[in-house]
Amino acid sequence: MKMGIRQGTPLKDDKIQNLNEVNKMFDFTIETEKTVEEAISAVEESLKGHRFGVLWKLDLRAKLQEKGVEFTRPYHVLEACNPVEAKKVLEQNRLGGYFLPCKLVVYQEQQKTKIGLTRPTTLTGLLDDAELSAIAADVEKELIAAVQEAQ
Repeated sequence: MKMGIRQGTPLKDDKIQNLNEVNKMFDFTIETEKTVEEAISAVEESLKGHRFGVLWKLDLRAKLQEKGVEFTRPYHVLEACNPVEAKKVLEQNRLGGYFLPCKLVVYQEQQKTKIGLTRPTTLTGLLDDAELSAIAADVEKELIAAVQEAQ
């Protein structure tokens, strides 16, 4: 039996076989005509309309350059949280806290601005908790709507 992400947590064989499917469902990413800065502002504003706040923003390019690593592409990570939903996740399954807060990214690739997020359903699906997966599906629906509105 192969070990899961947490040491000592066995992954079922069907989980191992489904890893390729999980990779296909890992993210939701769109392109926008906006600049990276405009997209970040639009994401922050649209998240508010879906009861999410941005807790933290990381300019990865600036941080890497600060550490002496040459990275020239704009790449920003935003951590967002809906406190009511976060409480539901933690009350249902404390391991769900490993996936909090939700991460969104805004970056430039081949002169195109992209906005994306890690799908909460993919992450929580690793825990085999149907109720947690239902909460994640609701959160994912709201985050996708916010990203589409920011487009």
